Amino acid sequence: MIGIIMFGAALLMLMWGFPVAFTFGGVALVFGLIAEGPDLFAFMPFRIMSIMQNTVMMAVPLFIFMGVVLQRTKLAEQLLTSMGRLFGGLPGGLAISTILVGALLAASTGVVGASVVAMGLISLPVMLAHRYDKRLACGTICASGTLGQIVPPSIILIILGDVLGLPVGDLFKAAVMPGIVLIALYIVYILVLTRLKPDMAPAMEEELDVSRKQQIASALLAIIPPLALIVIVLGSIFTGIATPTESSALGGIGALVLAIAYRQFSFQMMWDSARDTVKVTAMVFAILIGATAFSMVFSYSGGDYLLEEWMLQLPGEKWGFLILAMLVILILGFFIDFVEISFIVVPILAPVAEALGINMLWFAILIAMNLQTSFLTPPFGFSLFYLKGVSPPSVATSDIYRGVMPFILLQVVVVLMLFIFPSWFGMSS
Repeated sequence: MIGIIMFGAALLMLMWGFPVAFTFGGVALVFGLIAEGPDLFAFMPFRIMSIMQNTVMMAVPLFIFMGVVLQRTKLAEQLLTSMGRLFGGLPGGLAISTILVGALLAASTGVVGASVVAMGLISLPVMLAHRYDKRLACGTICASGTLGQIVPPSIILIILGDVLGLPVGDLFKAAVMPGIVLIALYIVYILVLTRLKPDMAPAMEEELDVSRKQQIASALLAIIPPLALIVIVLGSIFTGIATPTESSALGGIGALVLAIAYRQFSFQMMWDSARDTVKVTAMVFAILIGATAFSMVFSYSGGDYLLEEWMLQLPGEKWGFLILAMLVILILGFFIDFVEISFIVVPILAPVAEALGINMLWFAILIAMNLQTSFLTPPFGFSLFYLKGVSPPSVATSDIYRGVMPFILLQVVVVLMLFIFPSWFGMSS
């Protein structure tokens, strides 16, 4: 039972606020010494070397760099301004614009924190000034900002591809339709809500004097550059011209080209972007190394065999396992980040899924959709903290928490749709 106890100890320490990487590494060290002694860790240098030589994971820092550079080009500001004018005449038009911009930022940057902060700084004051309901405004920004979790190129899909041994390009292709369905549900929800309660999201009357042609032209000028980058990056992957790692390098160069086009390029900007990229990448790989030590001790103690044997005996066979797995991931998302779940929980579930004959591509997309909720679920949803950090004093934490609840339910609906009707998304179970 050492493996089960160490898993519980790690979760307890995470909930107490200990740093993630040091929690997994420290728990592995303590329980590894108890189970075997120092000789067990003689294999750690080889495991670390294997991580460093993994070419798939090279895409992580490159896509992060692309996102950080684009975030500094004021891309979000131009998109929100032009899209706001285009849809502002409709009730809920600003909210719809925020969702569409969030989708474009997700496909061009994939950095959730940058998207939420950018739209919180730009879109939230405008929506509040036009008498939008605070809860609706906050929920829309948080939900649209987290689209980077499922809309390719997504960091979580790269990590899941590495953990589950799946081609990242196939994961990107499979994630497109669920992402589109989720975006459509967000927009439908806002349209229905504003139809029933128009006072929650009034139209922008003062923008109606701008001609429709000018609105469309300004929107196209703002959309075409990032859309071209998306087509180049994802198109090179989907057509097989480039691997995800190669296309991530192409995306980084494309982001610098856009920075020059928007007259935002400077060597200081590039230095700051590189520094932020190193910080995020170091965090991801520190967690990965700690998780590797944890999984090594967990496997040596027999914890994986114990869990696998128990899960294979669940009623309902693969459906019982899938329901339990999705519930566990959903609940853990309330307390810990998607990176920890990907590196610790998913490797435990993967052998059981393979033994039950589950389509691993479908399983990975189910996990990715489920993990997206971890950014929104209180009390530790990172998007909630990002938005609160840039919100005016009039926006209370309770407004943000209550505002994201409908969008969490919509995410769960998409997970259920993908679970029950995988063929609708071009997949099989």
